[in-house]
Amino acid sequence: MAKQPDWEAIESAYRAGSLSIRTIADQHGISDAAIRKHAKKHGWERDLTEQVRQTTKSKLARAEVRTDGSREHPRTDAEIIEEASDAAAAVVLAHRSGLAQWRGIANKLCAALAEMDVTEDNHDKFARSLNAGVDAQLKVIKGERQAYNLDTEEGDKTVSDLAALMDELSTEA
Repeated sequence: MAKQPDWEAIESAYRAGSLSIRTIADQHGISDAAIRKHAKKHGWERDLTEQVRQTTKSKLARAEVRTDGSREHPRTDAEIIEEASDAAAAVVLAHRSGLAQWRGIANKLCAALAEMDVTEDNHDKFARSLNAGVDAQLKVIKGERQAYNLDTEEGDKTVSDLAALMDELSTEA
């Protein structure tokens, strides 16, 4: 005789919305169709997803600044700010490092395309590579601008001023 599914656990996982229905089904040894059918029959909704996401963020933030209980005095705001900013800076520095690697890859593609002879046989591959290269370059630029905090109102003004100047120069040429 087959084991009866733990519908209470399945409902909790379903409503929390953190796992896909297929993952929940795999964990409980039933089909995702069975879960969907049961959820519809009993009016389950995946209504807790946002609350779970917000609570998770809050717990992660608290874990970063939580004391291990061995401290004699409560931590100061300055200590908490220092630790949180160290963690955030480490993330941004990791992003910058990754972006530098992607910039190198995009530059290699650019150099390869510049050296490539375009022929009737390869023009379609060249065009696809060119589109991919331009797309990669634009994404790297956007990522770098975010990682280096260049997309402030002042930074945006500089970029728009530069773009306007380039447009003006191109019409005069």
